[in-house]
Amino acid sequence: MDQKQEQPGKADNLTRRKFMRNGATAAAGLAAGLGAAGCESMQFGKAEKPRSYNPDMEYRRLGKTGLSISAVCLGGHWKRVDKMVPGVFKDGGWLSADLEDDGFRNNRRDVVTRCIEHGINYVDACTLQEVTAYAEALRGRRDAMHLGFSWYQEEMRNEKFRTVDALLATLDKGMSQTRLDYVDVWRITMHEQSAKHTDAEVDQMMGALEKARKQGKARFTGFSSHDRKHIKEMIETYPDVVQVVVTPYTAKSKELPTDSLFDAIKEHDVGFFGIKPFAGTSLFKGDSSPDSPTREEDDRLARMAIRYILCNPAITAPIPGMINPHQVDNVIKAVKEHRQLDVAEAKELEEAMDQAWANLPANYQWLKNWEYV
Repeated sequence: MDQKQEQPGKADNLTRRKFMRNGATAAAGLAAGLGAAGCESMQFGKAEKPRSYNPDMEYRRLGKTGLSISAVCLGGHWKRVDKMVPGVFKDGGWLSADLEDDGFRNNRRDVVTRCIEHGINYVDACTLQEVTAYAEALRGRRDAMHLGFSWYQEEMRNEKFRTVDALLATLDKGMSQTRLDYVDVWRITMHEQSAKHTDAEVDQMMGALEKARKQGKARFTGFSSHDRKHIKEMIETYPDVVQVVVTPYTAKSKELPTDSLFDAIKEHDVGFFGIKPFAGTSLFKGDSSPDSPTREEDDRLARMAIRYILCNPAITAPIPGMINPHQVDNVIKAVKEHRQLDVAEAKELEEAMDQAWANLPANYQWLKNWEYV
């Protein structure tokens, strides 16, 4: 098959894009007046009964999916899990974790169990390692949590996987290897600067998401990107397909007063999962080990960051990675605490985030672009 056959031509692509833009206007206008919602979540439209319901948990509607999602969810990363399972990283990097290690498997299952007990009902997996680990951790209790699926190694970041057929093959492969009958949210991982993808590539991705939903393999669909303007454009161009967005939002992020990404989020009723709530781990003074001398201070900073983020009503949930049940307990405390930071807390968090910005490693400097969203 030549390139013309694999990807639609520019004229065909624009026609399809125009059709999809014009074909979905039902969600427009639903968010009128929400700007004054303060620390309340957006709650227009019906939501289904929450999975793993706990009366002490707050639930937010995941946009037009109608899913009731816990106000804090489990991010897939386990960057400091070696503090709990020494030696589990085979080459030093967190993605090199030995997935067959008993300590690691028990750690992930224990964290998922504590999440379920507290009413946390979504876990976001975006790598082959994460999908494998969390599918196993949910074995026998699949209906207790919604699972976000992405196999980024064989999705849009890899030029071999930018067609409808290739992307659907990745979904099928991932589901088969991890023994999943379905995924709740297929949220394809794009280039961090997703505008690098051509319009034709984006159209192919949207076509794959649309087809997977029609086939019943994915209940809902979306994508992950770190490119604010392009995210907004994709939401506006493909409002039927883009039901969920996964993108950064830290304890330093603020909504732009005009032309914000959240204008499109609200207008098109899109669910929003915020990654990097703690600026990676730069917010913390310690190393996240159970015996860290700064554990209590770091726990307090983590709770304040969660409370700050949840004050944006357009955000469904921040999704921090957590390495032990104690960290799960701590974010649950944040949900229960008074939402609005007082003056002293706001000042403490602002100073801590200024220091976090200064602590960002070279490969995380891009996060500073997410101070205004």
